[in-house]
Amino acid sequence: MKVKVISRSTDEFTRERSQDLQRVFHNFDPNLRTQEKAVEYQRALNAAKLDKIFARPFIGAMDGHIDAVSCMAKNPNYLKGIFSGSMDGDIRLWDIANRRTVCRFPGHQGAVRGLTASTDGSTLVSCGTDCTVRLWNVPVATIMESGNSSDCSSEPRAVYMGENAYWAVDHQWSGDLFATAGAQVDIWNHNRSQPVNSFKWGTDSVISVRFNPGEPNLLATSASDRSIMLYDLRVSSPARKLIMRTKTNSISWNPMEPMNFTAANEDCNCYSYDARKFDEAKCVHKDHVSAVMDIDFSPTGREFVTGSYDRTVRIFQYNGGHSREIYHTKRMQRVFCVKFSCDASYVISGSDDTNLRLWKAKASEQLGIVLPREQRRHEYNEALKKRYKHLPEVKRIVRHRHLPKPIYKAGVLRRVMIEAERRKDHRRKAHSAPGSIVTEPMRKRRIIKEVE
Repeated sequence: MKVKVISRSTDEFTRERSQDLQRVFHNFDPNLRTQEKAVEYQRALNAAKLDKIFARPFIGAMDGHIDAVSCMAKNPNYLKGIFSGSMDGDIRLWDIANRRTVCRFPGHQGAVRGLTASTDGSTLVSCGTDCTVRLWNVPVATIMESGNSSDCSSEPRAVYMGENAYWAVDHQWSGDLFATAGAQVDIWNHNRSQPVNSFKWGTDSVISVRFNPGEPNLLATSASDRSIMLYDLRVSSPARKLIMRTKTNSISWNPMEPMNFTAANEDCNCYSYDARKFDEAKCVHKDHVSAVMDIDFSPTGREFVTGSYDRTVRIFQYNGGHSREIYHTKRMQRVFCVKFSCDASYVISGSDDTNLRLWKAKASEQLGIVLPREQRRHEYNEALKKRYKHLPEVKRIVRHRHLPKPIYKAGVLRRVMIEAERRKDHRRKAHSAPGSIVTEPMRKRRIIKEVE
């Protein structure tokens, strides 16, 4: 005869120290836990509500410029540093942690339209409407860490004169070349005062330029004639050209998928493209109610941030049609430039009201040191929300955002207009000969043609 007894060792449930937690044994047999799903659903609901309660995305503003902030650049060699340029020609290096100016770079006589840092972070390249390209030495991190560096001022290492105003500049991810955009696309070397190469396709000004993170010799530009162009530095002529219905203000490559890029457009949308297949967009990102002015991908490649003329900052998933987060303040005016921090934890925006603003990438994220138990609790709550995100109540709480009244009304009006246009197309198709009218998806509708 078999006799079953409960056998426990005292080592299994005895605490080694008085500060240790008591060990709790769980029996995960579903027959004994009939209310497990209901309990988990309630926890997911509470986690979604707690996210709303603790959502405090705005960290602080950095003021110092006396005119609108027109462009920004990250310092790849210093996590806490960011460069900003304004419409009055002032360039500043900021310490994000302390929210103060570390160094100033005076010299431009007009608006600064483009900033970029070299791969090693030792050189800053700026360009502007005064037809000059300037190279600056960036102070080392030890000077930036010292407390008396607020009065630091730097002289340009080199000044290159051009014939026309420059609207954008970008540096290779790995290499010594940088590109400027203006009446044409010029390729420069740090050690030469004249462009080593120039590209021109059409007569309109080029307004943005971005080097590919995976292929150093490939770059994308957008122009005021509504075109997006790809250039290869290894050949003497441009590679491809895409003409859209409205102008593209900025472009950003996905750092984790270097064949894909997203374009910020004047028609309030962003369009993600595969550089190998231009006949349709991979995804259309909607939600803004005015022109999208700037865009920047997170270093993880899973999401990007946009700044718009409608005075809001939005964060999108790389494959999501609608924004997961919207940031706004009463004082913030039209947003001209946005950047993700190099650790993907923060978002920096520059706007027309002369301020840079620092935001959390996750609105309810806890700042400071997080204990292991807290970290596990946060991960558990995130897993619960992800598991029950399709249920109506959880979905409603997670998606809800308070919007300023002008933006809310503009969004309603925009949806009414889009719905009216859809109904009109449907009726036109219903009263036409079968096959005479073909309905194009939104991914193709905004493209006019592709030129090889």
